[in-house]
Amino acid sequence: MRKKWYAFFSYLCLSSSLFVGSAVAAELRLGLITPPSHQWSISAQELAQEVQEKTQGELRVRVYPSGQLGNEAQMLQQLQSGALDMAFLVAGEIANRRPNYAALFAPYLVDTPQQVSQLLQGETATAMLQELNSLGLVGLGYGMAGMRQILMRAAINDGTDLKGKKIRTIPIEPELDFWRKVGAAPTPMPLPALYDAFANGQIDGMQIDFEGAWNVKYIDHAKTVLHSSHMMLPMVAVASAKKWQTLSETQQKLLQEIVAKHLEQIILAYEKIDQDYLDQIQTTGVSILKVDRAFFGESIENWYQVWRTKSPTLKALEQEAAQIKAQTP
Repeated sequence: MRKKWYAFFSYLCLSSSLFVGSAVAAELRLGLITPPSHQWSISAQELAQEVQEKTQGELRVRVYPSGQLGNEAQMLQQLQSGALDMAFLVAGEIANRRPNYAALFAPYLVDTPQQVSQLLQGETATAMLQELNSLGLVGLGYGMAGMRQILMRAAINDGTDLKGKKIRTIPIEPELDFWRKVGAAPTPMPLPALYDAFANGQIDGMQIDFEGAWNVKYIDHAKTVLHSSHMMLPMVAVASAKKWQTLSETQQKLLQEIVAKHLEQIILAYEKIDQDYLDQIQTTGVSILKVDRAFFGESIENWYQVWRTKSPTLKALEQEAAQIKAQTP
């Protein structure tokens, strides 16, 4: 009798340990740097809810916004080691490691979120996701933040007024090179330091979307907004290859479908988000100057001449973008 009881007790312990192990394996941690109020974070939470509902709780996604798990370089390392399961990363972190991704930062490649959506779901961008495998990542698709605009502390009348000005950028070479060719002084700086630097004149301007300009109140210290929409800020949704291999094919397929759906919603949401925040900025009395590619003179073409060689994917993306623009009413 004692042997039977011991065997039964051992079976219960083994079953319990298997259940606990399964529960841990079914939870995915998703990291991103944006605050909870940002569209990326909102969509990540909606994604997590849909995953839980469609798997009846067998697969859960826990979202960590605001850089709780570290900056993007740190999160990338965690993804590669398997310590982090998923992330929304600004594509610049990838561009620093894979030159083809620099092409996504090409100025005036596309003009609207609708065009961005088409380009990032196109043949070239989709094929680029395979490059992430060599980094220990699985590429799930692309999103974006609002189109890039320019906030300046001083009055700006034409492109020559940007020469010598310190412009805050993210530390990726295609963006730094864009500003160098404009004649400005690109100044990489972490986002948490940006507000004080702009307020006290440590920098003269920044490129940012209307959402950030308004929500973080950078607009309070600006005299000029250059409504340029000169660049997209692409995001890549990725999973750790180590974690991905532990999921069943059914789980992988479901995750890919749900993530793709929410990424497209993020991109298309910026059509309205950009306009809503621009409307609010217009109430402040800050000078808003609508500019196009010609505003920057020869600097745009000079940039392309260099980066068509540095980033071989750029030519293919240009061709796709031209077709998209030609089809846009």
